[in-house]
Amino acid sequence: MKYILTLLLACAIHLQLAAQVLTPEMLWTLKRVSPAGISNDGTSVLYSSSVYDLSSQTRTSTKYMIPITGGEAKTVASFDGMLKDSKISPDGKYQILSKEVKIKPVAGTDFYPEMDKSNVQIYDNLNYRHWDTWEDGSYGHVFLKELASGSETDLMKDEPYDTPLMPFGGDEDFIWNHDGTKVLYVCKKEYGTSYAISTNTDLYSYDIASKTTTNLSKGNMGYDTNPAVSKDGVIAWLQMDAAGNEADKNDIVILNNGVKTNLTAKWDGTVDSYAWSIDGKKIYFIAPFGGAKHLFEVSIPKKGDPVVSQITKGDFDVTSIVGQAGDIMIVTRTDMNHSAEIYTVSLKSGEMKQLTHENDEAYAKIKLSKIEKRMVPTTDGKQMVTWVIYPPDFDPAKKYPTLLYCQGGPQSPLSQFYSLRWNFALMAANGYIIVAPNRRGMPGHGVEWNDQISGDW
Repeated sequence: MKYILTLLLACAIHLQLAAQVLTPEMLWTLKRVSPAGISNDGTSVLYSSSVYDLSSQTRTSTKYMIPITGGEAKTVASFDGMLKDSKISPDGKYQILSKEVKIKPVAGTDFYPEMDKSNVQIYDNLNYRHWDTWEDGSYGHVFLKELASGSETDLMKDEPYDTPLMPFGGDEDFIWNHDGTKVLYVCKKEYGTSYAISTNTDLYSYDIASKTTTNLSKGNMGYDTNPAVSKDGVIAWLQMDAAGNEADKNDIVILNNGVKTNLTAKWDGTVDSYAWSIDGKKIYFIAPFGGAKHLFEVSIPKKGDPVVSQITKGDFDVTSIVGQAGDIMIVTRTDMNHSAEIYTVSLKSGEMKQLTHENDEAYAKIKLSKIEKRMVPTTDGKQMVTWVIYPPDFDPAKKYPTLLYCQGGPQSPLSQFYSLRWNFALMAANGYIIVAPNRRGMPGHGVEWNDQISGDW
């Protein structure tokens, strides 16, 4: 009996020592899961898992495929041939790509070629910088490449505008229509100071046969972004209405046979991202709601108003839509204790199942924080969502230092996100974190320490 008690005590001590509080060094060892899509045969999810080594300051990335129904993830050398190339036209004749084209003189040598050792840049108006990138007179343009001959056509010839959009745009800014007869691209066709102060991006359609370009979102003075096309050729995109507002309500609009419909105009929420259903009868989208981000759907009505329905519920964020396979949607998910993993969602019940388990072993060794949602009454009679993040091994009889984090600005909600650069659970290692929106709606954020809060506040 004494031997058994000693063994149990030793095991308990071992488990206690094995469980650690999350540290910055441990945070860097977590694997970063990046979904690539659903395989062409519709049976597997393809993804990459990357990990950093602090000692060598290197990153290692491994590619995997895992059955949608669950099971063991298998390594693959490449995703070539396993995923459809969305930049190749449906008939296989063309490819669309983006290339930098020099349009405006900026460098000293552009003005004075003989001064070949100068490193001067000359600006006479805005915009001269995008975040951490100086404007150098080159602009990203969409090109149409004929694969048989290799010839390329600049669809934005001589235009001092960028596609993808600066500074954060990607290849989602230029796509094919459903039958490969047109190229759709997003661009803000403003220059100089008017470009710097404008949010008027538009969706353009280039017709390959006529070589003409049409502005599909003309008249809307806010952001128009993220085009996507249904199997029947209906064009959707995200739209903000107000000119100059970087964080207006983001709606899903569609263009069907020349008729434009705002599907979420009467829905009190803003859309992060979306995807067409396979049959083209619905659009699935991610939106912040109640301090988290969830999967929703909106119908494409033949008559009457569109109907928005929430699919997932809980204290977590659905962070991206990977793709649909029958009645299953593949998504990524995080919460304040866990970095992104890939999940399946039943589109009928909303039930979620974890598909990848890249960080299960790491989290088994980490003491996690208790996360609690609390609603706080505001001075204007509303209820504000706050998150209380308790330190691991929290003792309600003790007092702890407390960090009040106020999320600033309307650009992004305060939700169940997980950051691999810094993390609330890491910050809560020795005290409370109280997370709340900034009621002033101002850019930036604020933090405040308080050492008077205990378990009964």
